[in-house]
Amino acid sequence: MKAIFKDLKVIELASVLAGPSVGLFFAELGATVLKIENPNSNGDVTRSWKLKSENQKSDTSAYFWSVNGLKKSVFLDITAEAHLQQFYKLISDADILITNFKHGDDEKLKVNYPTLSKLNPKIIYASINGFGVNSPRTAYDLILQAETGFMFMNGEPKSKPTKLPVALIDLLAGHQLKEAILIALLNKYKTNKGCYVSVSLFDSAIASLANQATNWLIANHLPTAMGSLHPNIAPYGELFDTKDKHQITFAIGSNKQFKQLCELIQYPSLATDIKYATNQQRVINRMQLYSILYNYIQQFNFKDVYNLCLEKGIPIGKIRNLKEVFELPEAQAQLLKFKHQNTELTSVSSIAFKF
Repeated sequence: MKAIFKDLKVIELASVLAGPSVGLFFAELGATVLKIENPNSNGDVTRSWKLKSENQKSDTSAYFWSVNGLKKSVFLDITAEAHLQQFYKLISDADILITNFKHGDDEKLKVNYPTLSKLNPKIIYASINGFGVNSPRTAYDLILQAETGFMFMNGEPKSKPTKLPVALIDLLAGHQLKEAILIALLNKYKTNKGCYVSVSLFDSAIASLANQATNWLIANHLPTAMGSLHPNIAPYGELFDTKDKHQITFAIGSNKQFKQLCELIQYPSLATDIKYATNQQRVINRMQLYSILYNYIQQFNFKDVYNLCLEKGIPIGKIRNLKEVFELPEAQAQLLKFKHQNTELTSVSSIAFKF
């Protein structure tokens, strides 16, 4: 299945994260992905987004490789007529074009859908934008996290609004565009016609608010920063220290799981206490419950409580840094290896599903 799209030709006229994440998806599944980069600006801007510790003379950054492995970079300045004609030639037999132009730039550069569909009626033109196809606003993930409620809800109580540590809205929009392209491909196989599909970062963010949206829309509860706590479930997200100084957390989603946890910590009567017997009561009394559980759990060493929870099916997680994460066999299986200038590099696969 890794080569399921080996006959597809994808042109990527997109930069930064959202659009390129879509190109990586198709590259991993066997498609030929040509990444068009502007030589006048030294290519995709993320080539220069380097950590302090990175080699300043390198033509790429670690950030760039998060979504650009397995592609072939083609440097074209499409504002120059000769390069534009080269681009048109590449488009003539392409299956998919991925773009993320600002409003009006696609038309100004003569690479908009009406123009390219005349050259190739079967092309699937896939566009990512910030606030909709008619909005001139410049969009970065941070701005979308601010504008769509994510930053307001994120962080500890009474802390300043906090951005998520990955560009989540970019990635969500990338997933939405993948889905749109796959539907367009299905339609193309049926009708032999291409089409135009677009996804905005704003719509993708709103579509992903899920239960937090309905907590407001249905329950009239305005979500605020709760750290890692869950507004509907307890205990869920509270942090506990073990005897040997490891941090763990629980996601107790049912009364059965709570009862099992109480038995594990050798306090079975806690599960029948009227203040904690049901999830709603646990949510109401969560701070008092947290203090009780904290005192009991810190009497256990990490491995003991962790293994017992796994054995009994109690949802437990260890707070791991990325070094610890990538020591896990499951994370090792998600690594993507590729070569650049005869050097083997490692990033993370964009594909999590298995056939």
